Amino acid sequence: MKNVAVIGAGTMGNGIAHTFAQYDFKVQLIDVSQASLDKGIATITKNLDRMVAKEAITEAEKLQTLANITTYTKLEEGVEYASLVVEAATENIDLKLKIFRDLDQFCPDDTILATNTSSISITQIAAATSRPDMVIGMHFMNPVPIMKLVEIIKGYNTSNETYKIVEEISKKLNKVPVEVNDYPGFVANRILMPMINEAVETLYNNVAGVEQIDTVMKLGMAHPMGPLQLADFIGLDVCLSILNVMYDGFKNPKYAPCPLLVNMVMAGKLGVKSGEGFYDYSASRKAEKVAKMFS
Repeated sequence: MKNVAVIGAGTMGNGIAHTFAQYDFKVQLIDVSQASLDKGIATITKNLDRMVAKEAITEAEKLQTLANITTYTKLEEGVEYASLVVEAATENIDLKLKIFRDLDQFCPDDTILATNTSSISITQIAAATSRPDMVIGMHFMNPVPIMKLVEIIKGYNTSNETYKIVEEISKKLNKVPVEVNDYPGFVANRILMPMINEAVETLYNNVAGVEQIDTVMKLGMAHPMGPLQLADFIGLDVCLSILNVMYDGFKNPKYAPCPLLVNMVMAGKLGVKSGEGFYDYSASRKAEKVAKMFS
């Protein structure tokens, strides 16, 4: 289990690749865009530099981590020798099903196929393959190199052997694996997303402003980050997608996304990645806003 392919070089993908590489796994980082791969490696390098500055790792360990990562734009080349694949593509069911159909075709017969999905059914994803017993959820938290939790989600047909292997790999990454059953949102997002949605509803109903809502949750509930700020960092489009999956899965109105969240996503206000969400992250105000939020 030393060759690990990671699909997607975005925020989660590059964090997962960084973490595996840091613990001396050989990582094949795959994305359809060379520009995305270059950006992902730049992010990993920047994060490693930060760790060196904090004396968490040495310069030699940084260089070895980077040497452990090879990039690919062709899926079939990147997964040819993989013992484990971790898919971290966009949270879109049609895209994930296509990726897993392709993985089933291109990967060796004994390759375990894991998905970092934050809400989509593992059983449904596994059904797109001829190896549903070897398909599993491996849901990392952001930022991956720092956060300890990995939700390990067993689909209906996931074997105990597959679970045990992924559990042991998670421990080798210095993570804490938690076994979760396959229901929409799993544990983390089934609890987190309704809280974020309720915070948006509170703003929508003019109970309080953005900073006031976040301050109440930070100072009153000892949360390190307010729910609206956290939504900005997750991505409002991702929050909306997860809520829609849970609403479709449970048919319960409590998971229905707030109209304000829907409108913000349609308007392109997605949070940090778009430069504006509940807070303004534009170049002119970024330093001021970030300093204020963390004060």
